Amino acid sequence: MEKLDGKSKDIVKENIEKLKRIFPEIVTEGNIDFDRLKGVLGEYIDDREERYNFTWNGKAKARRIAQTPSTGTLRPCKEESVNWDSTENLFIEGDNLEVLKLLQKTYHKRIKMIYIDPPYNTGKDFIYKDNFKDNIKNYLELTGQVDSEGKKVSVNAETSGRYHTDWLNMMYPRLKLARNLLKDDGVIFMSIDDNEIKDLRSLGDEVFGESNFIGCICWNSTKSVTNTALISVSHNYKLVYAKNVDYFVLNRSSFRLPETGEGFDNPDNDPRGPWKADPFQVGGWRPNQQYEIKNPKTGVSYKPNPGCSWKNDYKKFQELLTDDRIVFGVSGEAGPQRKRFLSEALERGRVSKTWWDDAGTTTNGTQEVKKLFNGKNIFDNPKPVTLLNKIVLLGDYTKGGIILDFFAGSATTAHSILDLNVRDGARRKFIMVQFPELCDEKSEAFKAGYKTIAHIGKERIRRVIDEIKKEDKTYKGDLGFKVLKLDSSNIKAWDSDFDTLEKSLLDSVDNIKKDRSAEDVLYEILLKYGLDLTLPIEERKICKKTVYSIGLGALIVCLDKDISLDVVDGIAKLKEELNPEVARVVFSDAGFKDDVVKTNTIQILKQHGIEDVKSI
Repeated sequence: MEKLDGKSKDIVKENIEKLKRIFPEIVTEGNIDFDRLKGVLGEYIDDREERYNFTWNGKAKARRIAQTPSTGTLRPCKEESVNWDSTENLFIEGDNLEVLKLLQKTYHKRIKMIYIDPPYNTGKDFIYKDNFKDNIKNYLELTGQVDSEGKKVSVNAETSGRYHTDWLNMMYPRLKLARNLLKDDGVIFMSIDDNEIKDLRSLGDEVFGESNFIGCICWNSTKSVTNTALISVSHNYKLVYAKNVDYFVLNRSSFRLPETGEGFDNPDNDPRGPWKADPFQVGGWRPNQQYEIKNPKTGVSYKPNPGCSWKNDYKKFQELLTDDRIVFGVSGEAGPQRKRFLSEALERGRVSKTWWDDAGTTTNGTQEVKKLFNGKNIFDNPKPVTLLNKIVLLGDYTKGGIILDFFAGSATTAHSILDLNVRDGARRKFIMVQFPELCDEKSEAFKAGYKTIAHIGKERIRRVIDEIKKEDKTYKGDLGFKVLKLDSSNIKAWDSDFDTLEKSLLDSVDNIKKDRSAEDVLYEILLKYGLDLTLPIEERKICKKTVYSIGLGALIVCLDKDISLDVVDGIAKLKEELNPEVARVVFSDAGFKDDVVKTNTIQILKQHGIEDVKSI
């Protein structure tokens, strides 16, 4: 019986297979012949020593880190969750690098929008160290939170000599993995300030492609002035990249903010309703859009300014004029303008500008968190919900996508999604990922009982849910989230190394760790198969053995011991009852009554159309 692979998605292997499919002629005895690949690419190969490129010390290692599969797992934590059985939202606690690796199979090309607010590398930020090991015995030390004596480590100070390098090595593999998760019409927003805007833009250009850069939004983040500064900084940035910008070019209405109706009026009582006058002149010289327009009231003639054109050709202009869509100012004595009706604007939405001074400030964000936590200031400089609302509305036109934030902080993104879903009745879903970074013992958060940033984020979501329930008792949307925590594999064999090999062989009779539950193992199997972590799980009893049906029979798992052929027959009947399109069955390798049962199990299940039978 085939063993279930214990690793996360092998990105290198997948990339090689893609190359083989695109260029079959470069394959020699199963391997890639790079000389042939160069020949196929021809003039697009740049072999010059001096060429434009973006590099730093450790880049190659950072790339390898992104490509190295993880053998960790995500363990369910029901007691910290809300509406576990029905929710489609996730809060994952752990190092986001390993979490992103574990999500590669399940969420490959499924994420509609990513928002991240990573450390700004100001010298006060926590910086991750990517030497996570799956046994997690020294988890906090290995991830750089504490030293070998258990004391909290210092920050990424400029005196380290590798100030920007360390930050780049932290960010690069995470962005590489994040891109894999985005849908083809997906988009990512990345917050940053002046410390790393240059490097993050270069990283974004490399990972997502220069051509997929949509824009840089400047957010007016504070109204206060720092009088001790040479220039008081009042903004930071949101770099925006598409997975494939061509999608948005062809579907411009899919990247729009909702129209608010502000500025629309109906001074001439047009039966089509309120309208707004838009300029009829556009930039760029087009020969078929150069003509003279005469104001019918004043007789004054107008031509486009040098280097500009009218918005439409003359034939279209005549149609608009006949349809009463061309106006000449409020008094009728100005140049030509085109009516845009509110009904049309509501359907199309409005284009975002790069300057946002209407999306709240960090002070607003602080006040929102304080209000939720009974006046306590438990998180420094949280983003306001109004800012994330605007980002989510712009980034997820479907109103039903999965939104990922793998630097979740105080979980403003989750707060925003819950808030927006209540307002517009949408079904957006969130995945929050937050490292259990220790709170300073002197902080108000620590004194209030919140030991980690992840603890704050989870509690904030719970309190937001409680507020929604109080304010709208009729709301039927998803008010919950599943908590999963990064840990080592539940399977001993996947967790062994040379030093523990002898013990691992002795333990192979029962290779599931003693402190792990069946549900722990279930979620590891979901990850390895790439199945949705929010799929419904039904528990059945077959011959007194526990059998789990995931996704209405898409996956059937039995981890009990002393499995007999009667149990196997019962599983086959369960498959017939549920009738899934594809059925897979997983057993514990040591769970069969004897080798005869194990051998016959495969044949019995094949007779019932179940080809995929594995053991762990």
